[in-house]
Amino acid sequence: MPRGVVVVVRGVRQNDGNITNFVLANCVIASLGGLIFGYDSGGVLSRELFLKKFLPSALLKHNDERDRENMYCKSEDRQPMVMFTSSLYLAALVASLVASKVTRACGRNMSMRIASFIYLIGAILTAAALNIPMLIVGRILLGIGIGFAIQSSLIYLSEMAPAYIRGALNFGFQMNVTIGILLGNFVNYGTGQIKGGWGWRLSLGLAVIPAVMLVVGSLFLPDTPNSMLDRGQPADKVKKMLQNIRGTKNVEEEFQDLVYASEAAKKVDSPWKQLLLHPRYRPHLVMCVLVPVFQQLTGINAITFYAPVLYKALGFGHQASLVSSAVTGVVNVVATCVSVAGVDTFGRRPLFLQGGVQMFVCQVAVATMVAIKFGVSGQGNLTQSEADFLLILICFYVAAFAWSWGPLGWLIPSEMCPLEVRSAGQALNVSINMLFTFGIAQSSLALFCHLKFGLFFLFAGFVALMTIFIYYFLPETKNVRIEDMDSVFREHWFWGRYIPDEVHELDMHY
Repeated sequence: MPRGVVVVVRGVRQNDGNITNFVLANCVIASLGGLIFGYDSGGVLSRELFLKKFLPSALLKHNDERDRENMYCKSEDRQPMVMFTSSLYLAALVASLVASKVTRACGRNMSMRIASFIYLIGAILTAAALNIPMLIVGRILLGIGIGFAIQSSLIYLSEMAPAYIRGALNFGFQMNVTIGILLGNFVNYGTGQIKGGWGWRLSLGLAVIPAVMLVVGSLFLPDTPNSMLDRGQPADKVKKMLQNIRGTKNVEEEFQDLVYASEAAKKVDSPWKQLLLHPRYRPHLVMCVLVPVFQQLTGINAITFYAPVLYKALGFGHQASLVSSAVTGVVNVVATCVSVAGVDTFGRRPLFLQGGVQMFVCQVAVATMVAIKFGVSGQGNLTQSEADFLLILICFYVAAFAWSWGPLGWLIPSEMCPLEVRSAGQALNVSINMLFTFGIAQSSLALFCHLKFGLFFLFAGFVALMTIFIYYFLPETKNVRIEDMDSVFREHWFWGRYIPDEVHELDMHY
């Protein structure tokens, strides 16, 4: 049976160089992948002219007295609405699996170029849609672009950034996600004022702006040294790129670490088989599976997907619902700024734990308030002060997510995997994230209808579970070089049993 060598890189601590303009510019461009992910036109689902044209069976008839009697169940036929929302995420799931091979074989930068071009075509198609099939095809293309973008952008950011600011630069992706969400909210509100019924086309069509930004920017992106070595680029060319990135000629130790990691990666013929079956990668597999699952089970997308619909159900009115969505969008951006400032100072674990406690409290408070005001029947109403208080609770919940599970859910899987399974690990992370995002999008309205206020208690229970998991099983990874991440797991009370202490001869082919 053929055998290979796993090289465990112990990476010597060293100065990772300066924060160069070269690094900052490339990371800003790469993080635009988050902007195309965040800019979603889901707000058109509250636009009556859009629903009348494409989703008439899902049109919310607020003038119907029977519809007002139950705030939990608002539409008899939800399938067209949830298909519009969730088709994007199912496409992203499949695309991320394909993108893992493209990212490793062709480079991180090439994968981002593919993402931007496909997303651009999808944005044009959705804006010009004449019927529901054309609209769904456009959404699927958007999803394919997003799948490629997430797969490549996060790996690029983690590999390009110096260890001591890797968290902050990687969080640029999530910052752009939140900015995209916020811009989408404002665009939906602004285009809702347009007379003539074509505002929804402008709302969908403006997605071409972030797409063009990424198209142009990706043309100038160099590949990362890790990827260049993995694809067999000449050593002197790779070392020169590393010197440009670090802003210093003294990169020999880091370069040798990359060479060792690249040699190990080239001995792995099947990254997926190694990641899924080899005990040495068990910690990475668990994190790449459970972190994206938990991120979605916080319940954030149950609120953000259908925020305008939810706020209308709670009695905010059409325009007030869009304004409320914009308010939570601002909170999302501001709180993400807090996380950017603190992730490399306080660390990953403190943000996870504090955010988890705050989300749990807010979910329980929202559930209790909705239960008191609407009960099981869904009959009731909110006073203005009560509606304002509910919005404040949701804002505190969104803030907690934005500085914890929002950005960290993407950072942790992208920074912890060894080079030989990094693309596979990131593909697994993205695909599972998209699978559960798809599931949440498909089921949120139905769950709200059947579980009523209990849905918020359900998500609160998940938040409690994931916070306990983080406390016991996630080691701190701040300021650790990406090729030295094994040392963190080796010293962990549980994961240490899976990580070899020295260079071992391990079976690399089953």
